[in-house]
Order: sequence, then structure tokens, then C-alpha cells
Amino acid sequence: MRRKVAFISEHASPLAMIGGVDSGGQNVYVSMLASKLAYFGFEVDIFTRWDNPAMNQVVSLAPGVQVVHIKAGPKEIIPKENIFQFMDEFASGMIQFMDSNKINYELLHAHFWMSGYVASLIKNILSIPYIITFHALGRIRRLYQGKDDGFPDERFTIEEQVAREADMIIAECPQDMEDLIIHYMADPDKVRVVPCGFDKSEFFPMDKYRSKLKLGIDPSEFVILQLGRLVKRKGIDNVVLGVKELLKIKEGPVKLLIVGGESDEPDPSKTPEIGRLMDLAKKENIDSKVSFAGRKKRGVLKHYYNAADVFVTTPWYEPFGITPLESMACGTPVIGSNVGGIKFSVKHGETGFLVPPNDPELLGKRLYDLSTDKELMRKFCLNSVRRVNTLFTWERVGRMVSEIYEEVLGSPVTRLGKIQNSISEFLGSIGKSKIIKEKNINQI
Repeated sequence: MRRKVAFISEHASPLAMIGGVDSGGQNVYVSMLASKLAYFGFEVDIFTRWDNPAMNQVVSLAPGVQVVHIKAGPKEIIPKENIFQFMDEFASGMIQFMDSNKINYELLHAHFWMSGYVASLIKNILSIPYIITFHALGRIRRLYQGKDDGFPDERFTIEEQVAREADMIIAECPQDMEDLIIHYMADPDKVRVVPCGFDKSEFFPMDKYRSKLKLGIDPSEFVILQLGRLVKRKGIDNVVLGVKELLKIKEGPVKLLIVGGESDEPDPSKTPEIGRLMDLAKKENIDSKVSFAGRKKRGVLKHYYNAADVFVTTPWYEPFGITPLESMACGTPVIGSNVGGIKFSVKHGETGFLVPPNDPELLGKRLYDLSTDKELMRKFCLNSVRRVNTLFTWERVGRMVSEIYEEVLGSPVTRLGKIQNSISEFLGSIGKSKIIKEKNINQI
């Protein structure tokens, strides 16, 4: 019998287009992990906020995986910084969905702190254990973003409580585990390190010459790729300045290709970061060397990774980062910030280079090293493919997470009576339309 698990991912739907301000690695993580868990014998429902009235409430994603939309606030896209006020309604909606469909989940897996809050409420009511993958930690985010961090201060207290109440915590890299223990007093015995992954059927080496031609790129150009969410903390301005440094010492054609945004065509009015970066490139007199491609569907991303000579990602901080894995899987080396998950996935001097988050001069030097040393480039390409296929496949990630689930659950148990009685008692006391306003995280 397949064991039923509920994913909670309030803002990161697996159905969302990747590359927008609030759509990135977490969306991919949730989608791919759920699919792999289904392969290992679990049945997964992914609960996410209903932000598109044209969507059905339940959408099949893959065999054994479906997406369930829960009404929490208006059915429209809201910045994730403004969503927490609707999380009580989200929890109530989840419980009502479980009751009306007579579904009994053995385990909850929360993704992000707000989903952890929902999982804590449901555990308190229904005694369903939960696991949490934070994906990002509020105190670390505030450390780097300061006043630009739009999340409420109560996030910190909630994260502490969620970490304390969780039956297990999944850290995405050793730095993530260290931050949880030091900044949130997480119990080390409850923390397991499981990295993110890449899809071997989706990302693999292809002919670079043909990939460049397919995208309309001059094959003689040294192509530097930046791909992902276009937000300030990703440090793309550092990449622009690094390219300027490269151009001071390198001869021959160079192109910085920036992929991502809120629209298929690059539009500064829809993606302000594009406008900021365009202005910077123009100010530095390298705008002819910088090209914006807009948002792209996942099916074509492999062509961009393969067309690139090097992938660069220099965020201020990064809990993990899936794009470096995808690049390495295509045989394209990575120059990345020496932070968080990037310093875990990129092996300095073997698969690429690690640099400080804001050192364009050193970045330019590393770009020059790769552009002029064919043997070094070949070594990095081969080692990149080998490393990710050994350590970072979604199959391996799914197996590791399934083992954690079994560790938490033990042998299969029948929870029908207990859960159904708890649901009936809950709904009888608050009514079908009332949200759990009186449930405060500090009381759980």
C-alpha cells in the first residue's frame, strides 16, 4: 500500500513558470522530489496557494503526484512577503480538503517557513508528524539584505518554533545545517543533510557549437551565462562588472547572456532588475556585450547551459542553488560565490572556481583563466559531469528523503480513526468557514 504524504509549499507551486521573482529553485525542488518519492512508493499531494482562478483545484502533475490549490486570500499572485497573513486560512482549507475527500496523510513535508507554520498547526490538531525543509532562513536573509528584506520580524520566532516542533529537519548543505544549529538552536540529532538535485533526462552534455547556432549565438563568442531569478540579492550586477574586468585583459568576442524575468521577452517594466542591470551595463560602456533573453521554459534551458562556455552565479547568499548543478550536468563549469550551497556543489579548482560574492576584479581574472586555458576548461567540464552524476541526481535525493520518511514513520500504521475523529471534532468546534485565528504559533 502506497503511503500518503502531503507537501506544503504555500508560494512555490510546481506549476509556476520558473525565472520570476518568486519562482525558482524551490518550485523545481518540490516538483522533482515529489516525482521521485512517488517512484519510491509514496503518494504525494502538493498543497499550494490558489493564486490563479483559471486553475482547477486539483491538477495531476505526474503518476502518484497531484497539486492541490487551497484558497488563502485572493486568487491572485501576491508577493511572498505578504502571504503570511493568510496562512491560518490555508491550514483550515487543508483540513477541510482532507475531511471532504476522506484523505489521511501519514506525514507532512513543509517547504519554507510559512508552510512550516501550517504544518505545526495541523500537527497540533491532527497529530500528523511533519518534516521541514526551510529552503532559506530568515535570520540569514536579514543578515545580508537588511532593510531590503520584506518579511515580518515574527518570521524568526516562528522558524525557531517550527524547528523545535518538527520531527525532522532537512538541511540542504552543511552550511544550512550549521546555520540551523547556531542561529535557531535546532537539535543536531533531528537534522539531516540532503542536497538538491538535477534531472539526468533533462540536463546532459550536447554539442556546444550546435547549441550556440540553435540560439543564434556566434560560435566564436566566449559566452558567459547567468540564469535564474532576477532579483538584487543574486548579485548579477557583480557579474556585469566582472565581465567589464574581463574585457580589459581579453581579446576576442565576449557575450554575457542573462536569462530570466517575469516575461518571455525582456521587459524592464515587468522585471525592474533588468532595467537596473541595463543601466549598469550602459554606464560601464559594455551594453553591447550584455544580452537579455527573458524568461524561458524549462525544456529549452539545456540549450542555454550547453551554449555557454561558463556559468556564473555570485549571489550574496544561497541556501543551495539548483542552477549550478544543471550547468555542471551539461558539462559547463561554474564560477560561483563561496557561500552556502554553492561552496558545497562546486569543487574549487576541480569543477570550477569559488569567488567572494562581490569581487568583480577576481571574477574577471577567473573568467580570463577559463577563456584562455583549454586544458583547464576540459578538466572542469569532465569533472563537473562526473561530480553531479555521482552526488546530485534527483534519484539519489529521492532515495535519501524516502529513508528519512521511513525513519520518522517507522512501520506503516493505520491512522484513519484517530485522524477522522480529530477532523470531525475540529470542524464541529469552528465550523466549515471559520479559520484558525485563535491558534498562535507560540501556543503550539
